[in-house]
Amino acid sequence: MTHAPGALPPARSRNLPAHPTAHRSARPRRGRGALHGLVQRPPLGIRLALAVVATATISAVLVFAQTPPNVFAIDVFGQLRAPGDPALIVGHRGDRSVAPENTIPALEVAMDTLEYVETDVQLTRDGVPVLFHDVTLERVAGDPRRIGDLDLAKVRGFDVGAGYDASFRGTRIPTLEEFLASLGERPEARALVELKASWTPDEVRIVLGLIERAGVRDRVVLESFSIESLASIAAVSPSTPRIMLIRELPADPRAIAAQFGLIGFGTTAKSVTAAPNAVALAHEAGLAVLCYTLNSEESWSEVSALGVDGIITDQPSSLDAWLAATSPGT
Repeated sequence: MTHAPGALPPARSRNLPAHPTAHRSARPRRGRGALHGLVQRPPLGIRLALAVVATATISAVLVFAQTPPNVFAIDVFGQLRAPGDPALIVGHRGDRSVAPENTIPALEVAMDTLEYVETDVQLTRDGVPVLFHDVTLERVAGDPRRIGDLDLAKVRGFDVGAGYDASFRGTRIPTLEEFLASLGERPEARALVELKASWTPDEVRIVLGLIERAGVRDRVVLESFSIESLASIAAVSPSTPRIMLIRELPADPRAIAAQFGLIGFGTTAKSVTAAPNAVALAHEAGLAVLCYTLNSEESWSEVSALGVDGIITDQPSSLDAWLAATSPGT
């Protein structure tokens, strides 16, 4: 298969049958002295200038967001699935069944055994991308603060392994750079990297720079729930493949995919079963549909029957065994 420039090579596949596919008022300050209590508006010239800047900013985001992708889902995930085809397996925050989530041990196990690994990225106060999911450190490290409240040195001081098992005592929150270096050592490994919350174009450039320096641009897909983050990716690097994470997939997802230059969606099992034709419409437009985070045979069976392209799970070994049993020859 010939791929577009910068395209990701297809994920390791399971010899799927042929299936045709087609290639998103400031509160006025009060005056002082004799004017105290009266509302003062900025001079007309300033108001006009601010309006022009705001309009230009919104227009720029829309223009960039509507830039079509140079990479397509079929370049990234291989052939899109038909109903009943086995979906690719994505390890949610690594393989959490064997090691603490979003740590190098969990991620490396997943990279060594699965088509894709999924992880989450946040910025420390001093601007370093690290792998971490939650809003605060409470659940994982017993600290109520956020990653963005702390410098990297403080973040690296937390032990995020001891609570999982004593054998992982001393395990630290990894940087994105460390993860990408490990990914680079595994030529067949691929990653879905979620940008948590909203990222500006300059912040996205930090992530893209690390991906470029690690030499893994053709093996990383960025994803986010945030429209602002997806627009920032499109503005900085239109050819970077991106997925919209969305809790409720539109009945017809094609328009929003075209608006944001997406290669696909990550959504819930409830969403795809509520609008089963959405998967077929997405596939007609060359878009992938992945489901998160599914950990039971019932949910795997439900979404596989609709032809979803990937299942994000905390139980990758169990899912692999289930696929082997239910899809002979895979």
